[in-house]
Amino acid sequence: MKSIYLTGFMGVGKTTIGQALATKLGLPVVDTDTLIEQNMKLEVKDIFEQYGEGYFRKQETKTLQELAVRNTLVTTGGGIVTVQENIDWMKENGCMIFLYADPEVIWERLENDTTRPLVKQKKKEEVIELFTTRLPLYNQAHITVNTTGLTLKDATEAVHNAIKTWNNSPH
Repeated sequence: MKSIYLTGFMGVGKTTIGQALATKLGLPVVDTDTLIEQNMKLEVKDIFEQYGEGYFRKQETKTLQELAVRNTLVTTGGGIVTVQENIDWMKENGCMIFLYADPEVIWERLENDTTRPLVKQKKKEEVIELFTTRLPLYNQAHITVNTTGLTLKDATEAVHNAIKTWNNSPH
């Protein structure tokens, strides 16, 4: 099976759903942000502060393209779609899934999160504007799953069902 790439805005549940889905599918799960942190021995927020977003995005592309393209579930950072090369690569090498959640729900999850460099010290309107700006990029995914209001179990099942449907369709 081609690899599965979970994309979506920060706070949508990519990592949590990814871990549950990987268990269900019997696949290893790899998180691009975690790999970058391990390779650089710095947290994402510190990479942003010390080197800037552009440098981080280059690391993200490099990391993505070094991953297995078969039998792996990859959870990505929320901004991976800001580089069109990454979208094209995920779509070419696997099943790209956009986990959507209502921006209001996302804001509730992110409001007091100081670990995310693009949310820290931002107002609700600015975060929602960033989400809205990225929406057309996320919408390039093969599959969109709306997770708003779903439990982890239900969200995982919805993604699993979407993958089964995708695997059984010509593409």
